[in-house]
Amino acid sequence: MSTDNLFMARAIQLSLDNVASGRGGPFGAVIVKDGVIIAEGANRVTSTNDPTAHAEVVVIREACSRLGTFMLDGCEIYTSCEPCPMCLGAIYWARLAKIYFGNIAADACDIGFDDSFIYQEFSRSIPQRSIPMKGIMREEALAAFRAWQQKANKIEY
Repeated sequence: MSTDNLFMARAIQLSLDNVASGRGGPFGAVIVKDGVIIAEGANRVTSTNDPTAHAEVVVIREACSRLGTFMLDGCEIYTSCEPCPMCLGAIYWARLAKIYFGNIAADACDIGFDDSFIYQEFSRSIPQRSIPMKGIMREEALAAFRAWQQKANKIEY
């Protein structure tokens, strides 16, 4: 068995264990650096009452904590399912080098985890979105952006 398959098998086992334990949905993920698993995670949405506690987000947080960094460049993620829009965004922000996934989005949709409406929302203009959005106090909010631009010792990301 290839190392890629071993890492994916671990992500899948985490998803199965999570279903059996009742701690969350059927999703697991691992992050690998230099051929070694550095973090594992499983979906914790229902056990933590945190809608952002998807397996990918959980494992990214764990990997960042263990490595002492917010950038996971040089790392790869193996996830039991194609990442949802939120998780995909987190993966890009973390600068992971590669994504391996098992189930596809359509498989998740078939069991009640349908995120296609989020992709549809992204393609709509702000006034057409199902959750009303209204920009307010932009000039006041820009003060923080100006302060950031002028800050000499900022940590870029």
